[in-house]
Amino acid sequence: MLRFGLFGTGHWATQTHAAAIDAHPDAELAGVWGRNPDRAAELARRHGVPVFTEVDALLDACDAVAVALPPDVQADIAVRAATAGRHLLLDKPLALDLAGADRVVAAAGSSGVASVVFFTQRFHPNVTGFLAATAATGGWQHARATMFASIFQPGNPYGGSQWRRDRGALWDIGPHALSIIVPVLGRVSRVAAADGPSGLVHLLLTHDGGATSTVSLTLDAPPEAVTRDFVFFGENGVTQAPPGDGSPVTALATAIDQLVEEVDAGTRDHHCDVRFGREVVAVLAAAETARAEARTVELAP
Repeated sequence: MLRFGLFGTGHWATQTHAAAIDAHPDAELAGVWGRNPDRAAELARRHGVPVFTEVDALLDACDAVAVALPPDVQADIAVRAATAGRHLLLDKPLALDLAGADRVVAAAGSSGVASVVFFTQRFHPNVTGFLAATAATGGWQHARATMFASIFQPGNPYGGSQWRRDRGALWDIGPHALSIIVPVLGRVSRVAAADGPSGLVHLLLTHDGGATSTVSLTLDAPPEAVTRDFVFFGENGVTQAPPGDGSPVTALATAIDQLVEEVDAGTRDHHCDVRFGREVVAVLAAAETARAEARTVELAP
C-alpha cells in the first residue's frame, strides 16, 4: 500500500487526484496540503484524512506525493519530496523553465525515487496501444496536431487559473501534444514558432532522423471551433490517433498502477518519468525563445 500525500486543492486535485487515490486498492490518501488552508481542510474532511499546514510534515507522513499545483510550485515541492525519498506522481508540465525541471530530475536521480508524470492521454490503454503500434510500423515523415480548447467560458473550472492565463496553451496543452507526437517521431531537435489570433501558437518541429511535425494550440478558441486532432503521415499512408477511451480518473488510476509497479520492482525507467517531463519542458522553453526572437532554436542533444 503506497501512502500518498496530496498537494493541491483545486478542481484537478479534488476531482481527479483525490478521487483516483481514494478508490485505488494499492493506494491510501495520507493527507492534504494546500496553499488555501480552508480548501485544504475541506478536502481532507471530505476524505476523512488529516490536513497539513507544513509541507515537510506531510512528507513525513507519506511514501509518495501526488501534486496538482501550478508547475513552478510543483517543481519546488517535487525537489523537496524526492530529497526526502518520496516517490513522485506529478502533473504536466514538470516545471515552467528548464532550470526547474533539471532540479527535479537531479533530485529524483540522486535519491533513486520512482517517478511518473501524468500526461493524461498516455495512460489510456487505447492511446498507448495506438502509439506502440504506430511507432513499431515506422516510416513516418510528418505529424499534424491541432488542439483548440476554450477554457475561458463561464463555468469552466480551469478558466481562473493564473498560470494558464500567463503561459497559455503552449505550456498547458502543448505537453499533451508532445506526449503523443514524440513517442512516434522521436526526440525534437529543432523548434520554430509563431503566434496567431485568440492565443494561438503554432510550432514547427524537426525530430531526430528528419521527420517533422506541426502543432497548433489555443486555450481561447471560439466554442464552435473546439477540436482535437492528431494525424501521422508516412510511407504506409495516413493514420489518426484516437481520443482516450476513459476518464481522467481511470487514467490516473493507471498511472498509480504503474508507479506502484516501479516502486515494487525497483525499476526507474518509466516512459513518462521526470526525464521525459524534462524533455518536454526543453521543447516548450525552446518554443518560447523561438517566438520571442523569431528564429529557429536548436535543442542540445
